[in-house]
Amino acid sequence: MRTLYIVTHPEATHHIDGLVGGWYDSELTATGREAADRVGASLRNRIPPGEHTELYSSDLKRAAPTAEAIGAHLGIPPVFDARLREKSYGVAEGKPQAWLDERFQTPPRDGERLSHDEGIEGAETMHALATRIYEVVDEILERPSHHQVICTHGGALTFVAAAFLRLPIEALQHMRLRARPGGITVLREDDYFHNRSLVELNSIPPQHG
Repeated sequence: MRTLYIVTHPEATHHIDGLVGGWYDSELTATGREAADRVGASLRNRIPPGEHTELYSSDLKRAAPTAEAIGAHLGIPPVFDARLREKSYGVAEGKPQAWLDERFQTPPRDGERLSHDEGIEGAETMHALATRIYEVVDEILERPSHHQVICTHGGALTFVAAAFLRLPIEALQHMRLRARPGGITVLREDDYFHNRSLVELNSIPPQHG
């Protein structure tokens, strides 16, 4: 049986400063670092000792230390890959969220939405985001491992999960998974039918004490 754990990084400075994230290299807050440690402890309790486990992460400064905290609990080093980054928002990155909101062109209700031009110079389309996420997830899933952890971003969660479930990119015109920072999403492939299922969505490890 293969289990994939998708972790969305916890609270980062751009969240509390009201700035656009994307590839803007914000860092975890103190609260975010504490949450990352709880995520690591939760995964250590979920994954049986001795079973082969791999850990992959976005290379941005809010995801990388999350993965490092997880790796400290699991006793494995993370593998960093820029393809697991959040969607790029081009020139909007690091600017106030209000700046982006004033200029953002929302996708149409119907028709082609993934390749929609949002009107922001240098920004990725959702299709470009999906394509690079699918590429790296396919490579990860080619490896024979019972447990794989991917540390990424809220906007990337949908596409990591959909790649595991083998949903065509074109089927994602409207489908999105919503995630709070610091959540764990679990997907599993069974050994008998080889069916793949979403079994847990965005569980937040509780605070203790």
